[in-house]
Amino acid sequence: MNDMLWDWAWFGGKALVAVGILMTIAPLLTLAERRIAGFIQGRYGPNRVGPFGALQPVADLIKGVMKEQIIPENAERLLFVLAPVIVFVPGAFGFAVIPWGNAIGEHDLQVIDLDVGVLFVMAVLSVGVYGITLGGWSSSNKYSLLGALRASAQLISYELSLGLTMLLVIMMSGSVDLKDIVWHQVQHGWNVFGGSTWWGLPSGIVGCTLLYICALAENNRLPFDLAECEAELVGGYHTEYSGMSFLWWLFAEYVAMIFSASLITTLFLGGWDIPFVHLEEAPTVFGAVLSVASFLTKIITILMTYIWIRWTLPRFKYNQLMDLGWKGFLPTALVNIAVMAVIGVFLEG
Repeated sequence: MNDMLWDWAWFGGKALVAVGILMTIAPLLTLAERRIAGFIQGRYGPNRVGPFGALQPVADLIKGVMKEQIIPENAERLLFVLAPVIVFVPGAFGFAVIPWGNAIGEHDLQVIDLDVGVLFVMAVLSVGVYGITLGGWSSSNKYSLLGALRASAQLISYELSLGLTMLLVIMMSGSVDLKDIVWHQVQHGWNVFGGSTWWGLPSGIVGCTLLYICALAENNRLPFDLAECEAELVGGYHTEYSGMSFLWWLFAEYVAMIFSASLITTLFLGGWDIPFVHLEEAPTVFGAVLSVASFLTKIITILMTYIWIRWTLPRFKYNQLMDLGWKGFLPTALVNIAVMAVIGVFLEG
């Protein structure tokens, strides 16, 4: 009985830490986005609320709560309200299976250890398109509907290449368990530098680059934000949203960014591993803290590049977006897997 209570307490503690990571990084990302955008564009950014504008996310939250939530007269009310929540689900649920630190004794720093973690991630990622599509359709607005159609075509197109990069990692690690994938990298080196070599590049670098760019498209980040293109669609699928409903969309986007960065880190950048520091030999509290710090450093670095790219590159045209996905990334991902299969498995294995 005591062991069961301890297991439930440990599970609850890990869940609270995971939620804390999401709830801490997401608001700070809104501040970082605006400050970095100001720096790139030669302006200050938020600097009035709190020291150096540090309390701006709190001000944004208060403003969102105080604003009136307007639902269009002809909207499908239930779907209109549920859509942003549905978009939030993939990032939050997907993060639950990510190992974000080394073990403490016999206890893993992972909310849920699934033997089919990669398959679970692929399943939850496919849910996001439903929320965006429902949000655009239920608004009874032509711009929202066009944004939803663009988003659904874009997400489906880039999910194919994203799934193939995950298959590459499965071939390299020999497992669909995310914890095993991390341990394989701890013992044999990060996947980004592994795999078979073609055109002078390891297949791991090609796969990691594809995963990173596909993640940008999955998160509707510039230069892939055609679904909410202000110059053409006012705001796309969330044009009719206001108040807390709009904040849900914003929060869901940043949670999805955090999840994508953690997925890239787990699959290709060694997860919580620190090069030349053998944390696995001493699963102590100090080692766990170091591993969590390593994991957070990697995902924060990736998130900073997300912001940098958004305020640097121009938006694609929609035909360019689809051509890049179907004629560029998909064939490259297929060739990358074929090279890994032929050279890495049959010739080298």
